[in-house]
Amino acid sequence: MPRLLDSDDPVVIPEMKETGLGNRVAISIRKNNEILGFIWAHVSDSTFSDEEIQLFKEASLYVKKFLLQRRKRRRKSEEGYKDFFWQLLRGDLRDSDEIHQKAKQYNMNLEGNKAIVILNFSDVVTEQMEKHAYYLAETQVKVSVITRLFDDDDFIMLVRLKEDESPKQTLLEFIQQFIMKMTGQLQLQNVHGSAGMTYPSSQKIVHSYHQATEVLRLKNKFPEELADVFLYEDLGVYQFIERLNEFQKKNHYQNSQIENLRRYDEANHTFLLHTLETYLKNDNNVYQAAKEMFIHPNTMNYRLKRIREVGGIDLKDPNQKVSLFLDLITDKLD
Repeated sequence: MPRLLDSDDPVVIPEMKETGLGNRVAISIRKNNEILGFIWAHVSDSTFSDEEIQLFKEASLYVKKFLLQRRKRRRKSEEGYKDFFWQLLRGDLRDSDEIHQKAKQYNMNLEGNKAIVILNFSDVVTEQMEKHAYYLAETQVKVSVITRLFDDDDFIMLVRLKEDESPKQTLLEFIQQFIMKMTGQLQLQNVHGSAGMTYPSSQKIVHSYHQATEVLRLKNKFPEELADVFLYEDLGVYQFIERLNEFQKKNHYQNSQIENLRRYDEANHTFLLHTLETYLKNDNNVYQAAKEMFIHPNTMNYRLKRIREVGGIDLKDPNQKVSLFLDLITDKLD
């Protein structure tokens, strides 16, 4: 399949005796970087001559004309189709009847629970990447990709989820598999994915879009903390952390316990503040935190004792622990 996606020429597939398949030839039919379909021919006991390969290529041009005419009747105007999608993403359309009429005009089925999924590419987007992304979007099973487009480095998809599927798990698996296939087939680096929340109303597509872009923005700001987060609803406190930081600045707030530990670390070349953050991040699990820091659990317990003494911190008080965890996050924004 990667060869078919990347080439405009026929691809000859040799006989595979173990599966009972004879010689085959296939060619992709595309408009620009979008795959319209494929033609496959199967000949059990012979090979393809150069003339037959050329004839096969010429046949694909006629099929392409047919597919484009059919798609033109179905979508009428590709630019209008994309513009309608952008209107949904921007929230320009508020009237449900107007949305319904435009969806009918462009043969876009907006029924069911929908969400916006975005794949962001750190690599410069090439024609090859576009071909693979469009093809993967068209061949999904667990979700239905209603429409999709590239916007600079972002591949934006409006997806519909099946009624009997868990929306959260389905979206998570969809994003992870999409990233795995793109990076595996094209040797890409740093492909990030996100999804907004799921809504049945088409008027709320704009909210899902904003949420998906917010996930990507926060993942860029907190790359380690949010490395495994793809869904807006899994951001947790990170949804509100910047507003909390603004409130703290407005009120000239400082956590004296954190400042005590910071001054002590600077004066004594210790790592009590980092130890506290690791401990809280690992849900107060001494052994897991020690493992992450490559230290012995006894060393971790000794540092926690010093944290209590130097910082004046009660690590058994849930209110203190939550406040410390939030303040350690907002501290990174300054």
